[in-house]
Amino acid sequence: MVGTLLPQELIRRKRDGNELPAEAIQDFVNGIARGDIGDGQIGAFAMAVYLNGMSDAETVVLTAATRDSGQVLRWKALDLPGPLLDKHSTGGVGDLVSLVLGPWVAACGGHVPMISGRGLGHTGGTLDKLESIPGYDVSPDMARFRALVKDVGVAIIGQTADLAPADKRLYAVRDVTATVESLPLIVASILGKKLACGLDGLVMDVKVGSGAFMPTAQASRELAGSLADVATRAGTPTTALLTDMNQPLAACAGNALEVHAALRLLGGDLSDRRLYEVTRALGVEMLLMGHLAATREEARDRLDKALFSGAAAERFARMVAGLGGPNDLLERPDDHLPEAPVRLAVHADREGIVQQLDTRALGMAVVELGGGRLEASAAIDHSVGLANIAAIGERVDAERPLAIIHARDRASGERAAHQVRQATRVDDTAVRAGPLIHDAIRLEDT
Repeated sequence: MVGTLLPQELIRRKRDGNELPAEAIQDFVNGIARGDIGDGQIGAFAMAVYLNGMSDAETVVLTAATRDSGQVLRWKALDLPGPLLDKHSTGGVGDLVSLVLGPWVAACGGHVPMISGRGLGHTGGTLDKLESIPGYDVSPDMARFRALVKDVGVAIIGQTADLAPADKRLYAVRDVTATVESLPLIVASILGKKLACGLDGLVMDVKVGSGAFMPTAQASRELAGSLADVATRAGTPTTALLTDMNQPLAACAGNALEVHAALRLLGGDLSDRRLYEVTRALGVEMLLMGHLAATREEARDRLDKALFSGAAAERFARMVAGLGGPNDLLERPDDHLPEAPVRLAVHADREGIVQQLDTRALGMAVVELGGGRLEASAAIDHSVGLANIAAIGERVDAERPLAIIHARDRASGERAAHQVRQATRVDDTAVRAGPLIHDAIRLEDT
């Protein structure tokens, strides 16, 4: 039984478009976590939700039940001097924000217990980037994780088996039953894991554009609104920013290459301007949510001081060392991060200005190089990727290539070069890239 409903009765009700009782949803999710509900019934439930949706109230209950299906982190005993804050991105290409943002906010007084994932499809994963650092342990024991969150202010690790276990089973079934794209199930999956971290505030980075997870700008907007609303109603105040993914966020894509880019920004190098501005905007929202700044101007000032003083870089270095990485990564990154043996400049078929990029295709070029995965169990090459990617509005010619390929052999580099050319449109028209921040959905707006 699921509460007062048999599992098949709950499925039938949702199949017929009816709203489900809160207790029935909670018990069904608990049954998934315990293993009492079989994959067939999980798949039928997911398809019924995919076809008929869920009300806002049902989605809140499903999210809270997913959160509560395993361990929910409690921090009171640690007597932390600052708020517990985190950020989650719906994924993109060249999106290394987490590597910079976590230590940056920690340097401003926040505590960031960041549970991150691996890349799948065209998007890069934060854990894959960190695992390009020799010795970095993405699966420490909970005592070590909690100690780093308290003492350093940030720890970025992978999901433990105890956090939101119902989501792991539900997502695996969704993945093979063509029900991944259901908005209520997406929201519950993302937030179930994040809210299990016991946060005081969360900022969502929802991508919009050719490299976004959602297929249209309207779908991205709906996801952002639902995430902010559901998380807040489930007890964690949440803001969502809609940020641009019509081109890679950083001028590179690939695990070790993105760690290099993160280190440059943490060192105060602002040449990757898009990366700096989006990361800073998310940091402003986090400081405001955590009451670490009273105004946006104060938040920006605090962030810039932490960056240019070296405090943010120092937090990153302490996190890396605390999780088993080298003590001198900031000073000697070339000695530790892997390098691909082949580098190949990719030139456009004609001179001109970059008009448009198929960001998803650029991400898939990295996957084809070996820097990403199409299935969760696939191994990856941390050294490969794209560097010096030309931005929309930038002129390319015989001197300025579209990108530099980092490959393990010439053949894979040539294939990637073809993909980069196919993903880029060049002509003589002057063009400017669209806004970096498309919109914001804040607590007061929901």
